[in-house]
Amino acid sequence: MDNLQKNMDNTTLPPVLDACCGSRMFWFDRKDSRATFVDKRRERHTLPDISSKGGSRELVIDPDHLADFTDLPFPDNTFALVVFDPPHFERNGATGWVGLKYGTLKGDWQTMLHDGFAECFRVLRPDGVLIFKWCADEIPVSRILALTPERPLFGHKSGKQQKTHWVTFMKPNAMLSGKPPHDELRLHANRLAAACPFKQLVRPII
Repeated sequence: MDNLQKNMDNTTLPPVLDACCGSRMFWFDRKDSRATFVDKRRERHTLPDISSKGGSRELVIDPDHLADFTDLPFPDNTFALVVFDPPHFERNGATGWVGLKYGTLKGDWQTMLHDGFAECFRVLRPDGVLIFKWCADEIPVSRILALTPERPLFGHKSGKQQKTHWVTFMKPNAMLSGKPPHDELRLHANRLAAACPFKQLVRPII
């Protein structure tokens, strides 16, 4: 995504982002107005399901924004909460209904997930929360958490075999850590310079 789109006004966006929503399976309200839904797929499939009337059901993937989670079309520091539920199967169901529902890991998926984490944290506000979901049926969650330098806060296992992990992160607040980013330092210094009675002697920081 180009810089023009990433610098668009973010004041009208909802506070929550689902970065790879799929069919929005775990949402209580799949049209929740508090969230914006992103996926790189827009498609519809009929899946066999003996528990459903007629023996099948519709799988609908219809995001608000068609985009890859490694290149999100939003400015920095936009969302208060980001949900990151990427594909977690490399082999199992790659060509079946599991692959259609969840997507599959292909090629250099380690770099893809690393970049996905980085993008999710980029669009997350300071002190914002990231919820990461991973099924460790094929790949242990420890290998995935090693792909990001960010430190998780806590997590929870779910599912019949306790292989689905829900992990919570919080984006660091650089100002509270005592290490404000360069842009904040520059703006603060220039405000002080503008207020200085000898401002003609003070050069702005660029």
